[in-house]
Amino acid sequence: MNFELWLNKLSDFLVEAGIPPEHGPMAALGLVFLSMTLLSLVFVLLLLKRNYRSKGAQVEMTAEPVLTEDEAETEAGPGTESETVDEVVEEKKPSSAEEESPPVEAEAAPGEETSVAALPDEEEPGSLFQRMRQGLARTRSSLVDRMDSLIGSHTSLDDEFLEELEEILITADFGMQTTQELVQALTGRLKEIEQGEPGQLYQVLGEEIRARLQAGEPDWPTPDSGPLVIMVVGVNGVGKTTTIGKLAKQFVDQGKKVVLGAGDTFRAAAAEQLEVWGERAGAEVVRHVEGSDPAAVAFDSAKAAVARNADVLILDTAGRLHTKVNLMEELKKIRRVVDREIPGAPHETLLVLDATTGQNALIQARTFQTAVEVSGIALTKLDGTAKGGIVVAISSQLDLPVRLIGIGEGVADLRPFDADEFVAALFANN
Repeated sequence: MNFELWLNKLSDFLVEAGIPPEHGPMAALGLVFLSMTLLSLVFVLLLLKRNYRSKGAQVEMTAEPVLTEDEAETEAGPGTESETVDEVVEEKKPSSAEEESPPVEAEAAPGEETSVAALPDEEEPGSLFQRMRQGLARTRSSLVDRMDSLIGSHTSLDDEFLEELEEILITADFGMQTTQELVQALTGRLKEIEQGEPGQLYQVLGEEIRARLQAGEPDWPTPDSGPLVIMVVGVNGVGKTTTIGKLAKQFVDQGKKVVLGAGDTFRAAAAEQLEVWGERAGAEVVRHVEGSDPAAVAFDSAKAAVARNADVLILDTAGRLHTKVNLMEELKKIRRVVDREIPGAPHETLLVLDATTGQNALIQARTFQTAVEVSGIALTKLDGTAKGGIVVAISSQLDLPVRLIGIGEGVADLRPFDADEFVAALFANN
């Protein structure tokens, strides 16, 4: 339909609506002109808004903290595909005085992400086990303290006792399947427990929990050639960027050269946040403009890591809903691209999960494991939840090793998972 015919129809419509016939053509032209003007104005306003937001994010990164993790997750909203939210690092540029003095660890609520500037570089000698025990305080309260009360209210380890114990384990997020396995195993070993000796009950339960835990290898994979490539995946708000920053700092402290790939190209200021972490850790960051193809970022990151003889390449990816098939396919594409540049890469696909989400973390792990061949789990915010049993559920039901756990805000509080240490800290003094 040509413009003249369309304009005649619009004129006829306006005449039918009450416009005098002699004014119909002029009214139609005026309406078209007004519509085009309004559309142009809306388009200009959208461009100005986008430019303002982009500049605002950059200014905030150099002045005041951008967003806390909770605020970032709220801004993106549940189910957001385009603006996906990792954690947003609360960061402030140091003054010259601050640079001359060591950073002091900021006080923060358990499970809350700390700012980069507040991260301590060293841990106090002899504090490892104590930190683990403190990090598991909420889970310990949910499990062991309630077991203490249960033991005190029962004169025998009968069926009623086992039923209540099952409820306690489920509340601590061991999951139905793992809980039933533990109770069944415990039932078969009751003869080993003397009446009035609760310590033996804890010992037997601890042994059964330990048997279902898989810890990651103590050392990272060693590639035949080129850098070690770690691809970090996970849903919105679980702590991927913070985990990458802490991990990069640990590698750099070991004398390794680290490159970070800013593959989260969808969330505003995501690359800037990773650059802040890279600057503080002493790692180089490869990034593209916002909205770029993440696979292209992965390609350039791999090229840069090889060209600069880096020891480690850590690839960030956009936070995504594990239920979105197209976004999971994007992760597969990144894997293919990196493998072409560095054969065998990624050598480790690290799935970051938020311990505070409980059984939902188990659902996420199942989906990611199918889509991108997850090789290990990093479980964050373990210090902020009473659902620490999810460690056992994931390891037992998915046959996946838990490589890293987060039990605090400091760099050293992202630590390799030790199954023996976990059980010992959980049942210490019992």
